[in-house]
Amino acid sequence: MPSQRNSETEAGKIPTFGFAGRRADEGPWEEWNPTADSTRPVRGRHRVGKQRGGGLARSSTVLGVGVIAAVGGAGMATAQTGKPPVSISMPDLASVGSPFTYDDSDDEPQGSPTALSTVGVTAEETQQGADDAGEALLSRIILQAEQQKDQAEAKVQQAAQDAAARKAAAEAAKVKREAAVKAAAEKKKAAEAAEAKREAARLAELAKEYTLPVSSYVITSTYGQAGALWSSGYHTGLDFAAPTGTPIKAIHSGTITEAGWSGSYGYRTILTLDDGTELWFAHQSSINVSVGQKVGTGDIIGRVGATGNVTGAHLHLEVHHSGDAPDSASARLDPAVWLRSMGLNP
Repeated sequence: MPSQRNSETEAGKIPTFGFAGRRADEGPWEEWNPTADSTRPVRGRHRVGKQRGGGLARSSTVLGVGVIAAVGGAGMATAQTGKPPVSISMPDLASVGSPFTYDDSDDEPQGSPTALSTVGVTAEETQQGADDAGEALLSRIILQAEQQKDQAEAKVQQAAQDAAARKAAAEAAKVKREAAVKAAAEKKKAAEAAEAKREAARLAELAKEYTLPVSSYVITSTYGQAGALWSSGYHTGLDFAAPTGTPIKAIHSGTITEAGWSGSYGYRTILTLDDGTELWFAHQSSINVSVGQKVGTGDIIGRVGATGNVTGAHLHLEVHHSGDAPDSASARLDPAVWLRSMGLNP
């Protein structure tokens, strides 16, 4: 086959390409061995548009490169008779630009900046890419874990701060309540002290108007004391034991409403005060006043004796409410309590 082609060429005949013989619709053919100079287009003619967007004209480029490689490597190729033409294609190569695009501008990129496929990438590079992706994922997971840890620590810290704030508020409220209670207690104590002072002043003034019935005495029986010595079953007054003949004084100014013998009371004198309170002086040895007589505080109204139902010389003093039946239990008061209310201390 090569010898025939060469002979035909030498004889001046036009060679065929792709078919067993020449066809009428085919133009004149001549042998073409492409070189770098022959393939470079004339400036301004046959200019192919630049690739845009990463390889839009890549298919035409591959086809052109395939044709040039096939023709340049084997010269004029002749297909076997009766067989269709074989298409020539080449895989995408990284960073291959169009062979028909030339420009003197230094700022224009030559070809695609990215690889069209993974052809030519080694297993080591693939593994390196997988390792890089794994490291990136691990870094992202670690970062997320650290963020979650920081958030959890922030929540714990905030909870601790809230608990501390609540505790401080509770302590402050407790201190405030205790201070309020203490202040109230101090205020109450101060008020009580002031009241006691006022009462003491009042009693001191009353004491100037009231006096004890005898000067020298011993308390032998108190109010309410139980015993068979008294017909009511309990003692109804306050007993001042003193020698017979000891003077008995008017406790306060008033009017004598009774003076004389009164059975178990012996000689008894009743002094009625201006507010109606009755003071009974019993078991006297003698009486020095008469009914209707006005007396003042400290006036002598009788003397200590042992008349009536007694076991020894003493003054039996009773205090009765005004308005009640004189001899009723509801009318009687404890003489010691009444005397203290008047500033006296029996």
